[in-house]
This record gives sequence, C-alpha cells and structure tokens, in this order.
Amino acid sequence: MNRRAVTILIGFVCLIGVVPAAISGPATAASARAAAGAAKARAVMTVAAGDTSGVSPSVLQLAIGAVSCAVNSGDIDAPRTLTVIDYSLPSTEPRLWVFDVPSGRMLFKELVAHGKNTGENLATNFSDVMNSRQSSLGLFVTRDTYVGSNGYSLRMNGLEPGFNGNALDRAIVMHGAPYVDAALAKQQGRIGRSWGCPALREAIARDVIDTVRGGGVIFSYYPDKDWLTSSRFLNCDRPATKDTEAVATKDTKITKKTL
Repeated sequence: MNRRAVTILIGFVCLIGVVPAAISGPATAASARAAAGAAKARAVMTVAAGDTSGVSPSVLQLAIGAVSCAVNSGDIDAPRTLTVIDYSLPSTEPRLWVFDVPSGRMLFKELVAHGKNTGENLATNFSDVMNSRQSSLGLFVTRDTYVGSNGYSLRMNGLEPGFNGNALDRAIVMHGAPYVDAALAKQQGRIGRSWGCPALREAIARDVIDTVRGGGVIFSYYPDKDWLTSSRFLNCDRPATKDTEAVATKDTKITKKTL
C-alpha cells in the first residue's frame, strides 16, 4: 500500500473521529443527528484501511470526504461500496477502483471508458448536457440494473446538478463493452469510447455491477476547476454559493434547449 496514502487517509480518519458526541443531558434532535452523522462518517472512513493500489492519495481523500459529506447531509445512506474513477489518467491505464467500505478492501481495479466527445486517450471535456456524448464528474449513487442495448447495465443517479444531475435522463449507466480492451489499447493508443457511460470490460462488467448496485457510491474525478470549487460535497463546510447556483441554472437551461 502507498505509504503516503496511508498517512493522508489516517490523518483524515482522525480528523473525522474528533467530532464530539452529543452533549450530556437531555438530547436534542440536532445533537442526535450530529452523533448519528459522525458515526456514519466514521463508517465511511474505514475504507482508508484498504489497499489503494495505484489510486492517487489526494483523489481518494477527496472521494472519502465527498461521501462523508453526502452521508452527513442525509443525501445518501452510508454505502457498502465506494467506486473511484480518476479521469485524469489515460484510458490505457486502469483508472477505476472499487472498495468495500466496511473492510476497506479493494475489490476491483479496472480499465474504464470515457465519452466519445470527452477526449481521445486523455479525457479533457466533461458535460451533463443531453446528447453531448461526454462523461460527467461528481458523486453518483447506484440504482437498479436492467438489460438494454448495451446488455446488463446499472443505472446511476447523479447527485450534483450542473455536473451530473441529468445522468438518469441521459442514460449514463455502467455497462460492459467490447471496446474496453487492453489489446485494443495497445493497437490504437487508447481504448474505445462510450457515449458518456463508464463502460467496462465485458468479462468483468457483471461482477462489478452486481457488487456496487443498489446504493453504492461512484466518485468520478478530474481536476476541473469549476467542479472542484462549486461541488457542495467537496466543499462541505461551505454553504452553496451564487456561483454554484448559476452553474446549475445555466446547465439546466442548456439541457432544456437541447431537448
């Protein structure tokens, strides 16, 4: 395991761990919620004990912080799995990791496709707009599975308006694809690209989907300035700003126009 990752993540766990328990005496609803939230956050943090195997410590730290924020805010329940996708890495390298949250164990490390209009081997452009054929950033929670044009697929609900809030309407789903292939990557310098979906190798897609389905969290990362500064899950101690609202409103208007 990366020693730097251990140091960063253990420090983060300790920081979460110092959240005070409810004040003694008659419990208030607020203190009860705070105590419950702290307990949930600590549960999420146990992923730090696992094998990070190539994932950037800073990206994993962001992912854990975002999930903790979402749990504490009541947007999601404490997840069983955390999937991290680092789109700053080339498509020819494994850039998707699945962690079992209770044990912190890494379950999968895989290639993953990005959208056709997101880039060639390197991803550079992201969108939440209908028909953009681009990947989206941010925090998603997994939902149910179905069999569609891409075979066995997993619906993903985007939790960040302006960045991935249209995921369900855009049919941004996890599925297997023949173009996600290491041999193909060697031939053409990149794996194939999707229409915005995080597509996986066909041989492993069903196993990954069945592991993360039904409430698992997916954290899709790229060092995009707007997302890093506007995401409420990455800035949990800061209330939503007018800039954040403007991004969401602007994207919604574009989406309606496209439709």
